[in-house]
Amino acid sequence: MIKKIGVLTSGGDAPGMNAAIRAVVRTAIQRGIEVYGIHDGFLGMYEGRIERLYRKSVSEKLGRGGTFLGTARLQEFTKPEVRQIAVDNLAIYGIDAVVAIGGDGTYQGALALSEMGIHTVGVPGTIDNDISGTDFTIGFDTALNTVVEAVDKLRDTSNSHRRCSIIEVMGRNCGDIAVWTAIAVGAEFVVSKETGFDLQAILENVTKAAQAKSHAIIIVAENMVDVNWLAKEVSEKTPFEARATILGHIQRGGRPTAKDRVLASEMGYKAVEALLDDETGVCVCQRNNKIITVPIKEALGDDVPPVLEKYKVFKVLW
Repeated sequence: MIKKIGVLTSGGDAPGMNAAIRAVVRTAIQRGIEVYGIHDGFLGMYEGRIERLYRKSVSEKLGRGGTFLGTARLQEFTKPEVRQIAVDNLAIYGIDAVVAIGGDGTYQGALALSEMGIHTVGVPGTIDNDISGTDFTIGFDTALNTVVEAVDKLRDTSNSHRRCSIIEVMGRNCGDIAVWTAIAVGAEFVVSKETGFDLQAILENVTKAAQAKSHAIIIVAENMVDVNWLAKEVSEKTPFEARATILGHIQRGGRPTAKDRVLASEMGYKAVEALLDDETGVCVCQRNNKIITVPIKEALGDDVPPVLEKYKVFKVLW
């Protein structure tokens, strides 16, 4: 029987993490279970920075961006001796279960804890939407809306100056933010790991756009191509002057959307229920509008990127 649950956020922050923490805390307390906040993810677990949380601890946190518990990355958590110190620190507080909120790196740490005898459930919190087991991750919707709003504003000034705006967005190795944004803003081209990079096709699309309107938009996922170099190529070989914009960490900030708040709340609730059902080494997912759990190993697998289906839509609509 689970008596004390630890909750942490790890890796990159994502809007909605606070809502997930709140759901874990309040669901657990409702079930008569003590909850402890672990500061700065696995680093805080290793250093023993743990405190008990109460209902009031998560008051007014639902709509706040970021994570009030803090987050960090600890590469050394892959070492058994480091994990053992972390587990020993959990034992000091009597914590026998952990809810870990984050991306695939967080999931790997959660899986390792599960294999050491700690009941562990992962919750997908990352703006990249790159967890295979779930249709959506906490933070993706908010980040997408942030990007679309920024691109809409860039379109206004691009239209005034007859320019092509090239916008680099986050996503790491996943093109969901890029492709979804491209559809939402009516971009001329999108570059991501899944869709590839084709300079000639970009130049052709931008040149065609110049015949019908006074601006063009290109969305580029990070780590694909130097957007400043691409802007120079577009400026020299199309009718448009091009400017590059790297949106950067603004995509992680801001108050979570209603969708992310509800998703995070449902997932936090489900994580506690899964622990009470004696599940471990699993993660919470949303599939076909249902909140379920699947093994973490399954969620860490390499599925065919569903974003390619969205890319088909983009190509037709352009």
